[in-house]
Amino acid sequence: MKFSIKLLLWTIIVMAMALGFSGFYFVNYVFESSLNREVGQAMDESSILSFAFETAALNVPAKYSVLPDSTVEEIASNLERSGRSASRLIRISGEEKNILYASDGFGADERLLMETDERTKSYRVIRTDTGFYVHTSVAVNTLDRILYLETMKDVSEVFAERETGFSLYRKVTLIMLVIGTLMMHFIASFLTKPIRLLTRATKRMAAGDYEYRARQVSSDELGQLTAAFNHMAGALEENIGKLEGEIEAREEFVAAFAHELKTPLTAIIGYADMLRSHKLDEEKSFMSANYIYTEGKRLEAMSFRLLDIIVTKKNEVEFQTVSVDSIFDYLRGMFGVDKKREFYFACDEGTVYVEVNLIKTVLVNLIDNACKASEEGSAIEVTGEAYEEGYLFSVRDHGVGIPKEEQHKITQAFYMVDKSRARSKNGAGLGLALCAEILRLHYSELEIESEPGEGSCISFFIPAKEEAQDEK
Repeated sequence: MKFSIKLLLWTIIVMAMALGFSGFYFVNYVFESSLNREVGQAMDESSILSFAFETAALNVPAKYSVLPDSTVEEIASNLERSGRSASRLIRISGEEKNILYASDGFGADERLLMETDERTKSYRVIRTDTGFYVHTSVAVNTLDRILYLETMKDVSEVFAERETGFSLYRKVTLIMLVIGTLMMHFIASFLTKPIRLLTRATKRMAAGDYEYRARQVSSDELGQLTAAFNHMAGALEENIGKLEGEIEAREEFVAAFAHELKTPLTAIIGYADMLRSHKLDEEKSFMSANYIYTEGKRLEAMSFRLLDIIVTKKNEVEFQTVSVDSIFDYLRGMFGVDKKREFYFACDEGTVYVEVNLIKTVLVNLIDNACKASEEGSAIEVTGEAYEEGYLFSVRDHGVGIPKEEQHKITQAFYMVDKSRARSKNGAGLGLALCAEILRLHYSELEIESEPGEGSCISFFIPAKEEAQDEK
């Protein structure tokens, strides 16, 4: 069942109960007030009649020491005739509560009479075949006799008014419920509109439309829920976009990896088959074995690089404070023996908070790429500059350079700007991808400045120990 229907039904139930109880209380309150007024009048009339009876008894001739029954009947008859316009019914009973006189139509039983004594004045509301009456009973002391005067006052009109009130209120309640139902239908539809919009949005998103947003139609709690839902949908769309990008990158990675494997494996298989199936002279045998060795080394380097990337993505590194001089001493020892190029190493004194072997790997890869991008005899500059916030490493070459539109792609695995040049120097396009992963662990990234034909400067900034710990 829809929420708006539930809201409508519960509202109707509450309205019906509220109108029912309030109507019952109101009609009964009016009825009780009217009935109490009629009872009060009946008791007052009973007192007046008893006083009139006593007065009439005092006017009886003195020859009677005790009021005779015949005189009682005569007085009662006179009292009844004097009150005909008020539909008054009376009954007179003797000391033994035997009936001496009763008006025509006096249909009350004797239960109230039996409960009445000389000191009490009592009443009750009774129902007879002809209607509802207030039945009163009071003792009258006159001429040494104790008589009992009973009256019946017709109050059927009060009960009829109550029935009329209930009937009218039922009609009013029914009309109010119909009107209230129509009003609450529109109100419930209005209040639940944000929920319907959210439901539509969730269905659209479940169908794959992640750009769809729910329309915010209010600023209350449901409006805030809509805003929160849209914010969540935006975050979800962003995450899905990232996942799709990662999936696409992974597919490209697999395709590139397969392609990179194909080239060296084809050469290895071809030259191995030539050595296996043909009898070659010494020079051709050496050339074939050299091709196999070279391509095998390239596969080995590619495997190690891939393994390094996988390891660095696990974030399992231990940082320590090391001097920059020790890092540059390592680089001088590795590349200083290369006579094909001119290397310039210069650094400011200082320390860095790093995983030293990984940072050495980054610098070695950057220098190696600079060598591959440069002609023999060109200069390669490796510098280090100390700042208050951290330390800046830079590797500059004067080689072929990198086009601006290619610069954002060079950290992708297997991406090479000049594939033929890179393969000729055993490149696989994994070095900068590995550098990017290592620098990510150090809260840093590669900065590239390059112009085609003028060379490149690739740098990265290692934050100071305090800032690196804050990043964690």
